[in-house]
Amino acid sequence: MKRREFVIKSATLAAGGMVLPYILPSGRLFARTNAPKADHVVLVIFGGGLRQQDSILQRYLADSQGYNVEGNILYNMLEGAAPASKIAYGLTPAGQTNGSQPIPRILSQSLQKQGTIFQEMRAISGGHYGGLNSLITGSRVQGQGLKVRPMNPTIFEYARRFGGFKATETWFIGNTISNSVPLLNSSKHPDFGLQYGANFFAPGITFGSDGYAALSNAKVYHPQEELEPVYKMKNFLDNTFNIKKGDMPGIRNTDDEKTQIKEFIANTFQRQASGLLPMPPVSGGDGSTIGYAAEVLRVFKPKLLVVNLSNIDGCHGNYTGYLQAMHRADHAMGFLWNYIQTQIPEMSGKTIMAFAPECGRNLQHNPIQDENDWYGYDHGDSNSLRVFGGMVGQNVPSNLLVGNETNPVGKVTDMALTIADILGFKDEVKAAGLIDFESMSLFDRI
Repeated sequence: MKRREFVIKSATLAAGGMVLPYILPSGRLFARTNAPKADHVVLVIFGGGLRQQDSILQRYLADSQGYNVEGNILYNMLEGAAPASKIAYGLTPAGQTNGSQPIPRILSQSLQKQGTIFQEMRAISGGHYGGLNSLITGSRVQGQGLKVRPMNPTIFEYARRFGGFKATETWFIGNTISNSVPLLNSSKHPDFGLQYGANFFAPGITFGSDGYAALSNAKVYHPQEELEPVYKMKNFLDNTFNIKKGDMPGIRNTDDEKTQIKEFIANTFQRQASGLLPMPPVSGGDGSTIGYAAEVLRVFKPKLLVVNLSNIDGCHGNYTGYLQAMHRADHAMGFLWNYIQTQIPEMSGKTIMAFAPECGRNLQHNPIQDENDWYGYDHGDSNSLRVFGGMVGQNVPSNLLVGNETNPVGKVTDMALTIADILGFKDEVKAAGLIDFESMSLFDRI
């Protein structure tokens, strides 16, 4: 390829599709064998490790810091009274102690009341990559390192291949571009791969300061007079996707989808500057990630969107911050479900939202203490395999609790098959033979 032609194509790619959405021709290979349970699925992953005792069991400080103080700090998700003392999980009003003001609840009815909660499930791995991988692929395969694509297909690839969805109908909203997160939108399986992958955004990067400097005006640069910004954008793109030089994905957008995504980026920068993005009342961190996910839902109305959160991972060294991140994630979850039901008529009443942590946390604390002298918790022991999950929405039984501490029901690998069940291609995914053989749709678990 001639140098001029290469630069022109590089500039067009950078300006028109910085996020490099992974698009293939749509169209199903087979007729669906299952009737869809809903038209849309949103999966929220509590990345970072959510300790069972602190969350679903509502022990607060009683089973972590030695205080006899219990209570529920996830009251948009779960039923249960809040802690009565030692409040440190909320906001910090002027003149008050750190975190002493809980965030007002958004939902008049908790997700538990509206849907189904699996109180005691099992994770496949006590680590981040294995946990995320198992949720997104439905597989327990862990014999691979970081910064590589999964060996088995992701739910995005199943949706694209067996559901016939366009890539603009499948999205992965990541919280970061580090480690393997930007590589989890498709696998390296020879029968699936990048051509069936989902769009990927890391909002903090795409719409952060670097993204604003490189992309906010969506300009196509002159190949001879403005080479420097062209290459800056290309380097930014490479770094965003954690992709080595010469290993750019061979995914092709349709012209219409390229235009649509380019307009989305430009409009999002404008709405961001005008304060019009649909952010939770208390945003920042995971809340902002949820806000950008809501914007993708508003514009694209995708069939499948997965959003990964991570702020609770601070539990390693700051237990107070972990409680606050957990409480804010619950706030963001309530906002997202309310936003879908009240602000996106095309999805209201036609969507199922599912949620689960990637893993739990250890039973015993580590030696690190925070500003309240509360100990941190790592993840890796058998307690870190204890998690909970749930779903809410169309055709989901309401006010149903499944399983308990002595009777675990469900695995995190069930989520991929549950999504396939909801969207109508469960049998095809099972027939592919690449998910955990013990996995089931959560609807079948019920």
